[in-house]
Amino acid sequence: MIDSRRSSPPWWRASVHADRRPFLIGRNRIQAAFRAHFAGQDFIEVDTATLQVSPGNEAHLHAFRTEAIGHDGSAVPLYLHTSPEFACKKLLAAGEMKISCFAHVYRNRERGPLHHPEFTMLEWYRVGEGYEQLMRDCTDLIALAARTAGTRQFAYGGKTVDPFVAPERISVAEAFSRYAGIDLLATIAVDGSTDRDALARELEDAGIKTAVDDTWADLFSRVIVEKVEPNLGDGRVTILDRYPVAEAALARPCANDPRVAERFEVYACGVELANAFGELTDPAEQRRRFEAEMVEKNRVYGETYPLDEDFLEALASMPDASGIALGFDRLVMLATGALRIDQVIWAPVAETHLG
Repeated sequence: MIDSRRSSPPWWRASVHADRRPFLIGRNRIQAAFRAHFAGQDFIEVDTATLQVSPGNEAHLHAFRTEAIGHDGSAVPLYLHTSPEFACKKLLAAGEMKISCFAHVYRNRERGPLHHPEFTMLEWYRVGEGYEQLMRDCTDLIALAARTAGTRQFAYGGKTVDPFVAPERISVAEAFSRYAGIDLLATIAVDGSTDRDALARELEDAGIKTAVDDTWADLFSRVIVEKVEPNLGDGRVTILDRYPVAEAALARPCANDPRVAERFEVYACGVELANAFGELTDPAEQRRRFEAEMVEKNRVYGETYPLDEDFLEALASMPDASGIALGFDRLVMLATGALRIDQVIWAPVAETHLG
């Protein structure tokens, strides 16, 4: 049963809207500045379909499902995408070289100060350029958002960040060592396979609780959430780089260490803002990783999503590229001083309570 009773006045009340409006005007200004920034670098802005055969194949992302009804009444399942990534990469396979995309994306089971079931993802892709260029792009956009909003400092959750200073760049392995005293790479083989028991021993030695049914991925996530993330993006932006291959399903391995991948995330004030890859273009390896993710999703949640066969076929002709997804609403929050994501969304999804 859905209980629509509200704990606070709705966003469309004039008094509430008056409080939100400065954040929303700031959002529009930042979006316009970003569009001009990308146009000035000869990016093509693309607009991808929201309905997709597959919403994505990451174990812990949850989609909204619907159906397409044919003239004969037959139903075909479709999903609201969790990212425009598959469509954007198909455009790279089609011949586009530099693209950007402001996309409404949808994620189920997510609502809170930093989460909304429908939000805006800014993605951009560069063919023939390394993922380090995306770090520079992201640094430039964070500073541009601050300048456009007229602020010299981001503040959230008791942390502050100067958006104009050079970011800290730290590998995941270095972060595990610095903040938890854990030797992460000792638990990963050269082929990228992981040793659950070895990581469990590392956590126990560090005084972090484990459970017998924890997988390696569960243990990894616990360290990230409890020990690493609280220390990121304090004073300056942090770029958390070189994730284990097992935690980078769409990224290619690093050339100098196949245990880790060309994946980084960007944090400011402890808030995750962006996730980037040096893109994997091996369709057979991508299929293997997706299938492994769906096995894990079925184990944990009892459901799976189909694979996008067109996407896997397109990977075979996709050139080397790097791509990034930035949570646009979250960056607007930090730049404008908003405290909740729904303050920077023009018309938030209605709040309901399941009872």
